[in-house]
Order: sequence, then structure tokens, then C-alpha cells
Amino acid sequence: MLFNSLDFAFFLPLVFFLYWMVFRERLKLQNLLILLSSYVFYGWWDARFLLLIAFSTVVDYWVGLQLSKNEKVSTRKMFLWLSVLVNIGMLGYFKYANFFIENFIEAFAGLGVELPYSSLRIILPVGISFYTFQTLSYTIDVYRRKLEPTQDLIAFGAFVSFFPQLVAGPIERATHLLPQFYSHRKFTYDQAVSGLRQILWGFFKKLVIADNCAKYANLIFDNSSDYGGSTLVMGTILFAFQIYGDFSGYSDIAIGTARLFGFDLKQNFAYPYFSRDIAEFWRKWHISLSTWFRDYIYIPLGGSKANKAQTIRNVFIIFLVSGFWHGANWTFIAWGAVHALFFLPLLLFQRNRRYLTVVAENRIFPSFRDGLNMTITFVLTALAWIFFRAETLGQALDIFGGIFSKSILSIPEILPQKVLAYIVLFIMVEWWGRRQQFAIENIVTLKKSVRWICYLVLIMSIYFFGRFSQEIEFIYFQF
Repeated sequence: MLFNSLDFAFFLPLVFFLYWMVFRERLKLQNLLILLSSYVFYGWWDARFLLLIAFSTVVDYWVGLQLSKNEKVSTRKMFLWLSVLVNIGMLGYFKYANFFIENFIEAFAGLGVELPYSSLRIILPVGISFYTFQTLSYTIDVYRRKLEPTQDLIAFGAFVSFFPQLVAGPIERATHLLPQFYSHRKFTYDQAVSGLRQILWGFFKKLVIADNCAKYANLIFDNSSDYGGSTLVMGTILFAFQIYGDFSGYSDIAIGTARLFGFDLKQNFAYPYFSRDIAEFWRKWHISLSTWFRDYIYIPLGGSKANKAQTIRNVFIIFLVSGFWHGANWTFIAWGAVHALFFLPLLLFQRNRRYLTVVAENRIFPSFRDGLNMTITFVLTALAWIFFRAETLGQALDIFGGIFSKSILSIPEILPQKVLAYIVLFIMVEWWGRRQQFAIENIVTLKKSVRWICYLVLIMSIYFFGRFSQEIEFIYFQF
């Protein structure tokens, strides 16, 4: 079920009514409702894959119980590896099986050996990269004794399948979200209004910014050989705002929806395009994933406290794994490698933690230096997005060849003025709200009449300029 669908428009109010009006003050029934509603939400797409979520849930619930019963280190490791193998095994089969088979065949073909091959007919379950990592956080933290294993299968099942963030995050840690299923939730008007406000902003990002950018970005990238450098630059900029509006928009809708039910999800984006270097960008982009890799892979490998050679190795591992997590294509691996190259000098010269505060925190406008650094960081990030968006490495390199040619000085053949105007407006609003969890959170400080005018403008913009095509899914559904 898509957030931007009529189905969800009926689904959410119904679940909200049952949750607060029928099952109010009855915690177990509320958790059961969330569990069943989440399975309906996910099964609306393809009910067959509910078995995968159920299987992963039961396995990790059982593993957690076994970890609590055993003190022997070797036995505990065995159960942990069982959880890892089950979850990564499912992810590997559905997401990467064809990739490995095809590259294995191509390797032998390069040696002159032709092997018989037919592609496996595998459908990638939506959200499998997200919920496998979420449930893995549970078993790893139980193994590390950071979390007591749950005895409540319903609460655990609701945690794994929680519908607002099930298919595209944020990837919640068990230490943060699971305990919320144990405590009674109380409806508060201010929390609900704040959730609706964030949902509204998320829909604006998705329908007005991302989907309008997608129309032209797709046209340019799908026909990249037909356009000159300036048009390819335009396509790159449009895709940069498409993927940000699309993914952060989903996160805003998910976090706001969770707030309607009394849950707190962690911020997943913190205005990454206002970053002053790549290190800051990665602290602000897809925060739930980057911190997951940091805590469960990078730090256990030794992080930046190892010797220089090991530190370089760790950086490349974490970025290459991050790239590969996004998709079974060499383009994603190249995208991760490029970011590793961007990040490594900052780490080696110990400049990766220069910018830990909000840019221009006590000023209306950034300093010249901050403005220049933000521009450079955005340019580097946008150029790296070319690898992310291209279908093949060859196409990505051809696009770079087109950009770094004389044709970059020409007037773009595609210049969507209305979309660019909305991007400018979007940047202004994001800059105004950069100190908040989401851009229009501090709209409550405005006069009531001004506040409602702002709401009306957003709603009318979504209605008149939003693209409501069901064919434009959220980008991260494919990951």
C-alpha cells in the first residue's frame, strides 16, 4: 500500500479510529491491531511475502529467547549467527542472487568459457532491506546484552512490521522502538497535530518536489545520449532533489504517522544539502542506515581507532557495503566507492568532525565560507548521484563525458521553470526550519492566521501541482 494512494487515505483513519476509540487503554489489543494492520498494509502489495516477515519475526524472537537462556559464549555466537544467516540469507537470495550469477557467468565468458544460464525469476520483496536490518538490530543488541529479550511475541511482531516505517524506514533500533510497545500510549492533541503537520510536509516533498523533478530527471537520464552537458547538469540537479524529496518525504510521512499512534521514530534526514563537507552530509543523510553500519560494522572492525591501513580498509568497506545495500548493480558500488574517496581525506586529516552544529546557527544567512563549502559539497554529492541513477557504469561515464565538455556552456534544452521555482521555495523553507526536526515544525510560532495560510498554500500546491500517478512509487521501495 502506498502512502500516496486512496487505499491509504481510507486505511489510516480506520486504524486510527480503532486504535484510539475502540482499543484505548488496552495495550495488548492496540499492539495486536498494529500487527494485523501492518500485515494488511504490506500484504496489499503481495500477500505471499508476509511469510518472509513472519518467518524472520519468529526466528529472531526465538533466537532472543535462546540467548537469554545460554551463558556459554560459543552457544550464544551460534544463535547470533543463525539470526544473521537467516536474515542476510533471505536478503541475499531475493536481492543479489541474479547479480552474483550473472557476474559469475560473465567472468567465465571473459576466459572464453560459455556457461548455460537463465535468469532466476525472483521478485524483490518491498522493504526487505529495511526490516531485515531492523530485526537484526534486536538479536545483535540482545547478544551484546544491551537489551533484554522480549517475552511478548505480539509486541515483537508489531515492532518488526510497524507499518509506517516498514517498507522504507527509518530503520529503527530495537533499543529505541521495541520498549515503546510495552508502555501505554496516551493520545495528546499536540502530538497528533505535530504528526499531521509532518505528514503534510512529507506529501509536499514527495508529490510536488520529488515527482515533478522525476518527470524531467527521468526524461534526461533515460535519453542521456541525446543531450548536451548543460542539460545533463540540469538532470543531475533535478535527480538530486528528486531522491531527497522522495526519500525524506517518505520518512516525514512515516514519522508523522507513527506520532499519530503515540510512537516516536528517530529523525532520518537533517537537511543534508546544507552540509559543509561530505562527513557532515553522511551524518545527516539516511541517518538510520549510516548509524546502523557505523555501530554494527564499522566500529566492530576497529573504526578509525585502528592503524592507518586498517582505517582506510574500514572506510572502504563501510561505503562499499552501503552502496551494495542499495542495489545489485556495479553502479551502486561505484557510488559507494566515490563517497569513500570523498570522505577518506577528511578522516585521515582528522577533519571529519569539524561541523557538528547547525550551519549559521545564530544567523539568518550563512557566511561566505559556509556558503562556499555547502555549494562544493552539494556539487560533489550531485555528481556522485549520477552513478546512483545511471543504469550502467558505461552510461554514468558517458554522462560525465557529456558534462565535462564544451556543451556545458550551452543553454539547457530542458529548463522546467515551474519546477525550479518550487525547488527554490523548498530550499528557503528548509533553510528557515533547519534547526527543527522537520522544516515546518516551528510554524507554530507564527500567528494562527498566517499559520493557516501556510497550510492552505501547501495543500493547494499539492492539489494543483502534485503528481498523483500510482506509477511513481517511492524510490527506496526498490531497495
